[in-house]
Formats: sequence, structure tokens, C-alpha cells
Amino acid sequence: MKISSPAFKNGGVIPFKYSCEGDNVNPEIDMEEIPEKAQSLALIIDDPDAPSGVWTHWILYNIPADIKKIEENSVPGKQGISTSKQKEYIGPCPPGNETHRYFFRLYALDTIIEESDGLTREQIDRKIMGHVISTAEMMGYYSRK
Repeated sequence: MKISSPAFKNGGVIPFKYSCEGDNVNPEIDMEEIPEKAQSLALIIDDPDAPSGVWTHWILYNIPADIKKIEENSVPGKQGISTSKQKEYIGPCPPGNETHRYFFRLYALDTIIEESDGLTREQIDRKIMGHVISTAEMMGYYSRK
């Protein structure tokens, strides 16, 4: 399974548009080679460099397994609660002049999560445990202007 974005290369700089300072919308995310046995997909975006520990920026789950991309500024599934207690995409927003890494992790699951919107990171991690059949990730950097 592969994940990429036309907005930035893996290991590259995430454009201003997708940050808390810009339009604060999710970038397009392209997905390839989704396993045939996948029932749904989940996407988690987090920042492991946050001063308080891993900061989850977006949780998206029950993404249909047959789609090939998550369009810019779209929600093709159910949203979980981010570390900032919001049920939406929160763009990169590191403090001060720090440069942080942002990991986009895609999970192919052998199940559909039978829950409404609003699972926390801990809840989604428990729900997908034992159901992940493939993973893919990409990473981008961001520093505030």
C-alpha cells in the first residue's frame, strides 16, 4: 500500500496553505495498492515533536476502501477527536520557530468501525488493533512563518 500527496513530497515541506496559518484544510492524499480484503481505511496525522508528546492533528476512519484519494478539504469518513479536542483537520502549527515532523499514516482494516464520529486517539488505536492488514506512511516538515 502506498500514500502520497501532490501537495508535497514525502520528507518535504508541507505548504503553508495546509497549516494553521494558512487555509487550515487537509491536502489531497492519494492512496494506491489498497488490499482487496480491506473493508475500510483509517488515516491518522500526528506530530511526534510536540513539547507535550505526540499531538494528533486529524483522525479519519471508516474511509471507503475503494476510493483512491482523499480530496483536498474533504471528509470521506468519520472524524475522531484530535489532541486539541476538535473533530476536524487541524493543520501543522508548531510553537515558535521550531520545525516539526508530521506523519500521515494510512491503515487498511479488515473491518468497519461500528461507532459514530468522535473517537479519541486512544479509542481508535484500540478499535484498529488486530484489524490492520496493511499500513503506509508519509512525512512532511513544517515551520511557522
